[in-house]
Amino acid sequence: MTGKDEYYNRAKQEGYRSRSAYKLKQLDRTANLLDEGATVVDLGAAPGGWLQVAKQEVGEAGTVVGVDRQRIDSLDGVQTVRGDMTDEDTKDEVRDVVGEADVVLSDMAPNMTGEYDLDHARSVHLVRQALEVALDLLGPGGDFVAKVFDGQDLADLKAEIEPEFEYVREVRPEASRDASSELFLVGKGRLTAPVEEGETVTVEIVDTGHEGDGIAKVEGYTLFVSGAEEGETVDVRVDDVKPSYSFGQRVE
Repeated sequence: MTGKDEYYNRAKQEGYRSRSAYKLKQLDRTANLLDEGATVVDLGAAPGGWLQVAKQEVGEAGTVVGVDRQRIDSLDGVQTVRGDMTDEDTKDEVRDVVGEADVVLSDMAPNMTGEYDLDHARSVHLVRQALEVALDLLGPGGDFVAKVFDGQDLADLKAEIEPEFEYVREVRPEASRDASSELFLVGKGRLTAPVEEGETVTVEIVDTGHEGDGIAKVEGYTLFVSGAEEGETVDVRVDDVKPSYSFGQRVE
């Protein structure tokens, strides 16, 4: 039995609307994306296979919203928005529903031409569009997943995404068809910090952490400063940036 037949038949037997549901299941196992109670937005969500998986994983306490220009048949516990994800009115409608998202997903693919370089380029364009939406919706520490076809622009695309997250990895689910060049870029830990790695800032140490590091606040964001004491004003080089805090060394 081919991979296509296996996942197609499993989807029919287990009640999923598309075989791609198993891609998201495998992505979730690999990258830990869908937590209980999370808020998930699925871009290009029709016919709804990923929405089914997302809702199962986030549970009753979670929120799942699907966006597509096509109509998505109703699913229990899932909200849908019909429209173009790049349209401001559509973005506003999604934002009204979710506020901030914990995860933004995109399994979108271009209409295939059979010309490899063109199909690759179009898939890269779709990822960039999805990334723009994700950066608008994701809260600190949020995750982003988008499908792209492998090709010459992949490295540049990954480099564009990397500064916005703690790290970005490539994942190739087993449920992808054997002959497919598709892979998924997974950005973990949306960075919304007011400081950047390598930057030097002048801060006041306002508290002391459990391990003895000085604590400074930059626009409400926490910066741990090695070797600094409460009450000092110091110049700090930022070394490591996380979604909710960062580490730095004082500069003499």
